[in-house]
Amino acid sequence: MREAGPDGLASRLMESGALTSDWLPAYQAVPRELFVPDLMWPGRTEGVGQADAVDRREDPDAWFHAVYSDVSLTTQWDDGRHSGTTKGKVPTCSNSQPSMVFSMLAALDVPPETKVLEVGTGTGWNAALLSERVGSQNVTSVELDPENAMGARQRIHDAGYRPRLVVGDGADGFREGAPYDRVLVTASVTEVPRELVAQTRTGGVIVAPYATTYGSGAVARLIVQRDGTASGRFVGSSAFMRLRQQRRAWKNVREYLGGQPWPADGVKSSTVLSPEAVGDWLPMFAIGLQTLGVFPWAERYADGTYTLWLRDTDVTSWATVDYEPGRTEYDVYQSGPRELWSEVEAAYWWWDARGCPGFERFGLTVDAENGAHTPWLDSPDKRLPIVG
Repeated sequence: MREAGPDGLASRLMESGALTSDWLPAYQAVPRELFVPDLMWPGRTEGVGQADAVDRREDPDAWFHAVYSDVSLTTQWDDGRHSGTTKGKVPTCSNSQPSMVFSMLAALDVPPETKVLEVGTGTGWNAALLSERVGSQNVTSVELDPENAMGARQRIHDAGYRPRLVVGDGADGFREGAPYDRVLVTASVTEVPRELVAQTRTGGVIVAPYATTYGSGAVARLIVQRDGTASGRFVGSSAFMRLRQQRRAWKNVREYLGGQPWPADGVKSSTVLSPEAVGDWLPMFAIGLQTLGVFPWAERYADGTYTLWLRDTDVTSWATVDYEPGRTEYDVYQSGPRELWSEVEAAYWWWDARGCPGFERFGLTVDAENGAHTPWLDSPDKRLPIVG
């Protein structure tokens, strides 16, 4: 297994375009293996989720192979409340997928001596890579979880770097070091924190994974303008753990039915739009940018059919669409003041009518003063319609 190693991963990353020649020296100087704990859960090379735990003390070859694979490595579950080698409920810290790490660093565009704020130290690999690139004195990294922060500090120091490491709420940035030339967020956000925009100099760049409530996400590259807004395009899809302060606990479908059995008071209709069409990452992103507080859940059955549930975050409305393979028309039930399937359907057909634009054609403008987030297509003056 060891023949792949860091050189093999570097070759694969450069072939894919994720790792560029200007970041290769930092990659070589900061081995990933220094920033991965003994126990971790590798992401799957195909599909989603994590594989079984790998422990360096028991299987060093498997651990080494996982470290130099292009997968994320989960290092914490359930905010540290989980222990042992089984999987917890929710992954809450990881060493990110190398191709995503270097794609985001490339988007950040950090010349030497650039002053950088990182939100989410995690295992410390990003902070060390940035320190190698711009100098430790120019890097500030903020981590909310004290245990993760302590482990990252030790790894970063052992690797020979001394950036400013702060235990605190990354959504607040770190005013003492502002203004920053670049801000890198390593957890997904449904709202770009105002403080991060305010603490970035005019012309500075913010790179952050942006997640819609509907469930999909992409990396936003925003440039701070003279008027205090931050605006820019998305540079590719992403799937990151949510910023801890922006997580939500979803209500069970029972809360929406008011104690009645499904379909309760749902009004029946039909649709020719398959639930399968609104479940891929790109259309989900387009739908998520146009809808407010709508999220899906698929209730799957053993025979391959499923019910797509749509709910709103205000717990006022719900909808279901029943999927059966081979059908061309699907049963719909909707309840509440909002017709959630109708909203999702309208957002999908808007996207379809424009040629199914990819992630890179979408953009976002964030107003730090009032907190408004305005998505657009192709240019900031072409705002997306918001349904609902």
